[in-house]
Amino acid sequence: MKNSFWMLAIMLAGCGGEDGGGKAGEPAAVIYPGEEKHLSNLRQLTFGGQNAEAYFSKDDATLILQSQHGDLAADQMFTMSPAGGTMKMVSNGKGRCTCGYFFPDGKRILYSSTHLGGDAPPPPPDHSHGYVWGISATYDIFTANPDGSDVKRLTETPGYDAESVITEDGSRIVFTSVRDGDLDIYSMKADGTDVKRLTDEPGYDGGPWPSPDGKLIAYRCHHPKAGPELDDYRALLAQGLVRPTEMDLWLMNADGTNRRQLTHLAGASFGPSWHPDGKHIVFASNAEDPKGRNFDVFRINLDGSGLERITANETFDAFPVFSHDGKHLVFASNRNGKVPHETNIFIADWRE
Repeated sequence: MKNSFWMLAIMLAGCGGEDGGGKAGEPAAVIYPGEEKHLSNLRQLTFGGQNAEAYFSKDDATLILQSQHGDLAADQMFTMSPAGGTMKMVSNGKGRCTCGYFFPDGKRILYSSTHLGGDAPPPPPDHSHGYVWGISATYDIFTANPDGSDVKRLTETPGYDAESVITEDGSRIVFTSVRDGDLDIYSMKADGTDVKRLTDEPGYDGGPWPSPDGKLIAYRCHHPKAGPELDDYRALLAQGLVRPTEMDLWLMNADGTNRRQLTHLAGASFGPSWHPDGKHIVFASNAEDPKGRNFDVFRINLDGSGLERITANETFDAFPVFSHDGKHLVFASNRNGKVPHETNIFIADWRE
């Protein structure tokens, strides 16, 4: 959402394992050299398949995540305890789901799904165009009770609507949409009304995440240069595709003003989220392997200073999110997988 499904789906294609939960948060056993500065007591929460984008409820008692494991044809939404254990599906098992989140009062969940476009998930993107992501036009944003009942549709505009996060006060949802012909960031009230466009530069603006005080939004973007690069972007977008190999993080005010670039890194940086103090952002980047798949978790100050690598796994670490009390960090990783490219959810105690 924010921290997009598509980054994981294309970069880590392939699904292994038979089940996606259980084992009650057994220790993962491996904290790599350099990670011990900020991470301790690392535990593995899911075991098998593809698991990503695990986000805390306001009281830190529950996680919502997307998972494809067992016989599932595509990602669905699940909830589970941060202590591990059984995962409960809270989507309907149809289409493909992504970007789950809890309303602050804990009474509703938020996620995106393609199920209104058909029971089967959208087809994979056409890789004859090279390394691309698919932006399915059948994604819409929904809310439901925490058990998955009482599903309500929030977006009805044709085209991609996804990557949604709700502000800490529960008043507004920020999301990514192609409704005006480009991939831009929008804001709407929690009931789906009062939609406002926040970005308008040509290119992919996405993955928005409001600051704890609701005054700022962190997001990822790539603004292609006028000429062949922009022409290529627009030609791909017309086919429901984007090329994601270059992205940086930006900040803007909640009303879309004062947009400014936060990172200036090689490769792709994505999945920003906030420390509860509102002074730091964590995100994923392959800046140290810009043409490869070695993504790590980084932290940065709001003025672009203090860039620090948090994880040091040689494969994939991404989608970092703090608990609301700041005591834990959850992220997705390839580490400790039983088969290549298996992606699981891990939780660690945070050391400042």
